[in-house]
Amino acid sequence: MKIAVFGAGAYGATLGGILSEGGHEVEYYDPKMFQNSLDDVLNGASYMVLAIPSVAVHDFLPILPKDKTLIVATKGILTDSDFNDFSDWAVLSGPGFASDISQHKETFLTATDKRVAEIFDANYLIFDFTDDKLGVLMCGALKNVYALMAGLLGIEAGSEPWEEYIKTVSNEMKSILSTNGADSKTVDLSCGIGDLRLTCNYPSRNYEFGQKLRLDKKAKPEKTVEGLTALQKICNSEILVPKDAKILQDLMDRSKEWS
Repeated sequence: MKIAVFGAGAYGATLGGILSEGGHEVEYYDPKMFQNSLDDVLNGASYMVLAIPSVAVHDFLPILPKDKTLIVATKGILTDSDFNDFSDWAVLSGPGFASDISQHKETFLTATDKRVAEIFDANYLIFDFTDDKLGVLMCGALKNVYALMAGLLGIEAGSEPWEEYIKTVSNEMKSILSTNGADSKTVDLSCGIGDLRLTCNYPSRNYEFGQKLRLDKKAKPEKTVEGLTALQKICNSEILVPKDAKILQDLMDRSKEWS
C-alpha cells in the first residue's frame, strides 16, 4: 500500500521508516528537502500522514485532497476544526522521541482509529485508543507548552517538585480539555500523561528552550519549538483557558516579556 508522508524532518522520516519496515510504499512530500511534486506523491496513495511543523499546517491543508484518509501526527494543533473538510481523518500521538523510535525502543502511542495501529504495525509500538480527536490534538499541543514552563521554572526532571508539577499540570490539562469540549480522561492516555512526562524532561526541545529563557528572556529558538507556537495560539484566545489553569495563566503572563 502506498502512503504519502508530508514532512521529512526527524519525526516524519521516523514514521515513514516504520511504514517502510512494514512493507508499505512510502513517498515523502517536503518542499524544503525533496523536489517531488505533490501530485506524484499523492498518486495512488491510500493514506496521507501529516508530520509537518504546526505553524505550516494552516496553509498546507487547503492544497490536500479531502477524499483521502489523513492521519494527523503533527503535534501543536489545538483544535479539530481545521480538519472538518476531510471526509476521513484520525490522530496519532504519544510519547516517543524520533531517535528512540528509530532504535526500535518500546514506545506507547495513542490513536483515534484502529486502522492507524494496523498501518504502523511494529512489535515495539504499543497503542491505546480513543475517539476523542480534539482531546488528543490538545494534549499534543499542551504538553509542549507545559514542558516549556518546566524548563523556565528550572524544575529538575525526576525530582519531587517535578513529580508534583506533573501531577498539577495533568489536572490542569483535564480541566482545559473539559472546558473546550474534549474528554478529560484522554489526559490519562499515552498522548496525555505519558507524553507530558517525556516532554518535561531532557532532551525535549521545549524543555531545553524553557531553560534558555530562564537565563535569557531574549533567547531565540534555532529550530522549531512547538510549545511557542501553541502558546501563541492560546494567548490569541484560540482555546478557552479555565480559571483553575494557574500554571498556564502564569506562563501566558510571562510570555509578554518575550514578545
